[in-house]
Amino acid sequence: MKACAQSKMKLHLTTAENQHLITGYGADYIEINKQRYPQNLIVMADKLILDWQATDFASLEGAHFAQIVDLNPEVVLLGTGEKHQFLHPKIYQNLAAQGIPLECMTTAAACRTYNFLMSEGRNVAAALIL
Repeated sequence: MKACAQSKMKLHLTTAENQHLITGYGADYIEINKQRYPQNLIVMADKLILDWQATDFASLEGAHFAQIVDLNPEVVLLGTGEKHQFLHPKIYQNLAAQGIPLECMTTAAACRTYNFLMSEGRNVAAALIL
């Protein structure tokens, strides 16, 4: 059986005027509106946070999500890297206390889901780990 490795992906939507659209991603970058960023970040339709202090999935703690609570999204997509992982509820309890659900998925899936929800006009935040 042959394994297929996917190292990068281009994403396209018809319009994203004045909004942050994920146009591609790879193992070492997230591309927003055709500009590559080589770091973990948080993206919303109208906000791009490049100084998110999360270094990797294993080091995530509540403080990493406090910044997201202040953005008041209706849902948070956590891109956990190449591997699908789940967080202990204690880590994101500050989101839950505000009624903000968190969905964990691979970063590739989070990028696709973010674009879909954002294009529907949803107030979604994607916290993406490379």
